[in-house]
Amino acid sequence: MRSFTLKYFTINSLTCLLTGLLTCLVISTPSLASSGNYLNHKLAGDSLVITTNSVEVTLSAYGEGAIAAHYQNLEKKLPASQLPSFAIKENAHNSKFVITEDKNQLTLTLNKLSAVINKAPFSISYYQKNKHQKDTLLISEQKGFFSDTVLEENKSLAVQGFRFHLTDTEKLLGGGERVLGMDRRGHSFPLYNRAHYGYTTQSEQMNFSIPAVMSSNKYIVLFDNSAKGYMDLAKKEKNTLEFSAVAGRMAYIVFSADSYPKLLNNYVDVTGKQPLPPRWSLGNYASRFGYRSEAQVRATVNKFIDLDFPLDALILDLYWFGKDIKGHMGNLAWDKEAFPEPEKMISDIKEQGVNTILITEPFVLSTSAKWQDAVEQQALAKDAQGNAKQFDFYFGNTGLVDVFNDKGQQWFNNIYQTLYQQGVTGWWGDLGEPEVHPSDTLHTLSDGSVVNADAIHNVYGHQWAKMVFENQLKLSPDQRPFILMRSGFAGSQRYGMIPWTGDVSRSWGGLKPQVELSLQMSLLGMAYTHSDLGGFAGGEKFDQEMYIRWLQYGIFQPIYRPHGQDNIAPEAVFHDKRTQDILREYIKLRYKLLPYNYTLAYQNSTTGMPLMRPLFFEEQLEHKEKSTAFDNASSYLWGDAFLVTPVVSADVSSVAIDLPAGVWFDYFTNENEPSKKYQGNQTINLPTTLEKLPVLVRAGAFIPMIDDIQSTQDYDASKLTLHYYADKSVATADYEMYEDDGKTYQAIEKGLFELLQFSANQQQQHLSINLNRKGKGYNGMPKERNMTVVIHNITQAPSNIKLNNKVIKNGVWQDKNNTLTVTFAWQHQPLTLTIQ
Repeated sequence: MRSFTLKYFTINSLTCLLTGLLTCLVISTPSLASSGNYLNHKLAGDSLVITTNSVEVTLSAYGEGAIAAHYQNLEKKLPASQLPSFAIKENAHNSKFVITEDKNQLTLTLNKLSAVINKAPFSISYYQKNKHQKDTLLISEQKGFFSDTVLEENKSLAVQGFRFHLTDTEKLLGGGERVLGMDRRGHSFPLYNRAHYGYTTQSEQMNFSIPAVMSSNKYIVLFDNSAKGYMDLAKKEKNTLEFSAVAGRMAYIVFSADSYPKLLNNYVDVTGKQPLPPRWSLGNYASRFGYRSEAQVRATVNKFIDLDFPLDALILDLYWFGKDIKGHMGNLAWDKEAFPEPEKMISDIKEQGVNTILITEPFVLSTSAKWQDAVEQQALAKDAQGNAKQFDFYFGNTGLVDVFNDKGQQWFNNIYQTLYQQGVTGWWGDLGEPEVHPSDTLHTLSDGSVVNADAIHNVYGHQWAKMVFENQLKLSPDQRPFILMRSGFAGSQRYGMIPWTGDVSRSWGGLKPQVELSLQMSLLGMAYTHSDLGGFAGGEKFDQEMYIRWLQYGIFQPIYRPHGQDNIAPEAVFHDKRTQDILREYIKLRYKLLPYNYTLAYQNSTTGMPLMRPLFFEEQLEHKEKSTAFDNASSYLWGDAFLVTPVVSADVSSVAIDLPAGVWFDYFTNENEPSKKYQGNQTINLPTTLEKLPVLVRAGAFIPMIDDIQSTQDYDASKLTLHYYADKSVATADYEMYEDDGKTYQAIEKGLFELLQFSANQQQQHLSINLNRKGKGYNGMPKERNMTVVIHNITQAPSNIKLNNKVIKNGVWQDKNNTLTVTFAWQHQPLTLTIQ
């Protein structure tokens, strides 16, 4: 119901003309290789500008391992070629090249990354120094920059882009949200954000394109272009990667590093790091399409509390401003019949620990109460005559807020300000592809230039998120914004955007690709990508097993948000007792793990490291194992400690798991028996029941936890349970837990935090655990912690337990499950717990 189709065909593609399928989007072989031959070069600040007889190329270095190339055609410029980079973060600073030259080549070196420019014919190759300090070719231009034409609805359109050589064996991830398998080499698809309603196990086009690939050869190449376009990963031609677009800036950025985590760090150093989210955002959400009245909201919150389910947020879909689906979009003011006292409602549920999040859309229907005001304030994108552009889509006749235009931003921001002053805590931006975006829609940029929809389609959601983010910080500079959005671009993470994977089918088929989607997005900066838990679209009747399996998986997903059409309740509290009893314990576990999960958020904000991590991040893997791990979307690492394998099919009694190196323990074991231990570097079959999600925990892992709470409003870090999974194979282990007040914006940058440092040393039967603390601290920081240290895999009763060399007698060893529990008060001085 929420989709429209644009058909593109290459001139040479008879198959596409016959079938009319978007999946046939490939560019014909370039008719014009237009990079030309080198003429001269000059320095412009820290950038190098090269002129050939066809193009001007500006090369810039960023961070420790990124080189950007911006091509400007001297003769045949595409529309909107003057557009700025949307991918590179604001106020990014250039790094300095070391430049060398001979008669045939220019070489630009940035640390271990270098760009070698061949003068005639002009082309650029990128090299990375390996551990032996020898240059290894990463990727090279193949005829470099090119121009060509495509057919769209029998009209010829110019395109420009880049072609690159690939090696025979490298694997490629990327392209953003698509369901194609982890290795996307051999696929061709559009770069055009477009919703796919009810998708399952295959989708070539979804709501969040990222025009970039990550290679198994440890580089990323990002096509820095906001227009609709195409991406071909060696489908059309062997060993050829191709990007192209119908408009916009012709530029790309190459990133490289010695490891995948460092590669991702180099990427976010340029495109921007995700700000730390508020702690409450890691809790449980009540959400559906949708709550229709104030009474229903209150009853839902009370039901969570009465049934002992933690809850931190409630999301209101479009019924908050209209009594039905069609005709009201753009009202963006409370329907007072359904919500007579919204401010009191928001305040009351806030006292119960529940934040209110509202949906907003960028469409203003001509039937809505705000249509005339939006027209008069010139808030809407325009047509060729300068009037508000009107068009029809599922919800009615509409215009589109011009989020690129100062007037459009001001109009929209005024609405957000009013709602924020009423107590709304977070924002949900829906349909931001935009879902319908006619090509002849005109947008006015901040510099006064006018571009059509095609030129900036893929950054509409990106720009919208920026607008909301910056406006929220103006309203409340010390509060972390919460922004849930369906569509964006490379770098949208720097505006705090939390994406989800769209209107997924409520089925096993919808559940199956969710790990792939989250991993693919996380590897290109969007680390909070998550799914509508339980599925969104359709469903004839409640499937208990599928629902439980999806919500179990969600515990180890960045955002825990069950959501769906309300013909079947998305919330566990409205289902049978067995469903409730199983999921209550998982949701409570999510809350107990808040110190661990919040530390993952800190790691992401400082390094770009995802919360969900692919198995190929494991550096111990041999080349063959790493190649297999690159394809693995069945299991993933949740942080460094957990290995999670969601159950994505019915009637499963065991799951096959490829274990990384090391020793792994079965996490969900009976408290009356020891955790089963597995040696790594093998495939195991782990038994499962409906009550048990297959999860393993790494030997040497520290996992900090808190006691049960009803919401993060009750979060108490003064009582901490620290689990350590000991094993003789792990001689040393280190962990650092991040803590702050959970809400202050830029707490990390301001130094308003503490780091609790834990380390372990084990030699045979002698184990010591060290505790330390550093950091300036924050308002409300505990002066003392009541510590409960639980050490797993202690196979015999200790003969001696010491705390800072003083014998203590309160250690409890459980022979049934081989755990040792020690409790003590910690004033944050250096402590050593010794067990013999």
